[in-house]
Amino acid sequence: MSSSQCFDFVIVGAGSAGCVLARRLAETGRYSVLLMEAGGRDSYPWIHVPIGYGKTMFNRKVNWGYSTEADPNINDRTVYWPRGKVLGGSSSINGLIYVRGQAEDYDDWHARGCDGWSYEDVLPYFLRAEDQARGDDRYHGVEGPLAVSDVGEPNRLCDAFIGSGEAIGIPRNNDFNGATQEGVGYFQLTVKNGRRCSTASGYLKPVASRKNLEIMTHTLCSRVEFRDRRAVGVHYTRAGRNGFVGARHEVILAGGAINTPQILELSGIGPEQVLAEQNIEPVSISEEVGQNLSDHLQARLIYKCSEPITTNDDLNSFVRKMGIGLRYVLSRKGPLAVGINQAGGFARSGADVERPDIQFHFGTLSSDRPGSPVHRFSGFTLSTCQLRPESRGSVHIRSTDPSVYPQIRANYLATEMDRRIMVDGVKLGRRLAAAAPLSGYITEEYAPGMDVQSDEALLDFVRDDATTIFHPTGTCRMGPDAEAVVDMRLRVRGVDALRVIDASIMPSIVSGNTNAPVIMIAEKGADMILEDVDKQQFCRDIA
Repeated sequence: MSSSQCFDFVIVGAGSAGCVLARRLAETGRYSVLLMEAGGRDSYPWIHVPIGYGKTMFNRKVNWGYSTEADPNINDRTVYWPRGKVLGGSSSINGLIYVRGQAEDYDDWHARGCDGWSYEDVLPYFLRAEDQARGDDRYHGVEGPLAVSDVGEPNRLCDAFIGSGEAIGIPRNNDFNGATQEGVGYFQLTVKNGRRCSTASGYLKPVASRKNLEIMTHTLCSRVEFRDRRAVGVHYTRAGRNGFVGARHEVILAGGAINTPQILELSGIGPEQVLAEQNIEPVSISEEVGQNLSDHLQARLIYKCSEPITTNDDLNSFVRKMGIGLRYVLSRKGPLAVGINQAGGFARSGADVERPDIQFHFGTLSSDRPGSPVHRFSGFTLSTCQLRPESRGSVHIRSTDPSVYPQIRANYLATEMDRRIMVDGVKLGRRLAAAAPLSGYITEEYAPGMDVQSDEALLDFVRDDATTIFHPTGTCRMGPDAEAVVDMRLRVRGVDALRVIDASIMPSIVSGNTNAPVIMIAEKGADMILEDVDKQQFCRDIA
């Protein structure tokens, strides 16, 4: 292969993890890096406007637009799963919420044998990533590529939500990523000067012109090439033509919880039955590839507001819409400068629960489903999700054609505990909404409606209406056991020179939004790669 066809590292996927990896590997100056992305550049203007989430939710130019298989646990519904197909991946289209999860999540990973992944182990990587507008302390950093800032201006409805949370005994919390997660308050967002800070803009853009970094967009990875069980490169399709690029040191899969197991199976690494059904010659049988899928399911309580102070009112009025648009253009402030959900909280579903198992997202707008047009009435949404579901699903290929979407079985609400906590979460959300001061802004519960009262009826509401909150994880589980897909240094078992670094390696889902944890995983993964490659080079030098 000529030098133009071969790089030291080939990274597949330029999303929340891939852009971090490209930055950290390229900025050393010692290695050549190829970053391969199936989508295009992040040039669509609405990507960079915080409230532009609604413009990217169903836009196939920047969004894979997956759907799950019909799920018997939610009355045979399919659920739409948006995932970023653009530089920055889902960090370019998500709700911008910066939440790391609970310290116990990572200590649980460590307790399961994942040495090096306790909270104290991963905290330095959260700090290294962060550029915290409030300044640095034990829990925050200020010199990282990822901008983290407060919601710019207080909001009457958000303040009322927080006040009602306090009224029912949930403490106010001004920092969900500090000493404790529990409480209600304003979220912090990955926003800087009124613009989204995705990993493409925060990590990749500053190094994009480096001579040792090449970025290939609109390039779909079809499989990893192996020689004697060592990953030596990647086959791809681009503009209707097939190609191959070599990797001197490693291939790194950073496609996320859906694309990464798909690529592994297309490459001959996966469950024996799946590979046999597609007549794929096995490179390494790994039964857990595509298994252990976990996601956060949300039930949305929607209320009609007594005053025309919601984002619905802004977007339904031509004059107000023009006003907020003009304000954003002139000052980068106002409703367009913040995410859909400005406030939220973490609470316990019952008095006997040791740590928060429910998350609230509070948005000052309402719609039939996330990202769809807002209702014509003044409305707001209080959604509730279970933080640590027991239910597990799967992602597996249905074709050897890499452009054919894999089969996603979410398997929501498969356990009694999951069903109980979702119902308890809805009841807790209702209890909060019924308390002052928020209750003073409510004229009617639009969904599920006050005629829905029994636990059975509430569970039916969840089965009929609940949807994803966009956090798929776990399909290439990390662990010390031989069945785990990757080891603690994120190396794929059974082969050499291949790693997975993205949300799919999580042994269990974290208690909150997943973008910040994925960035942490990539920061830590980059250190591991450089340590291992430098060690290999040292051994070769002294041999």
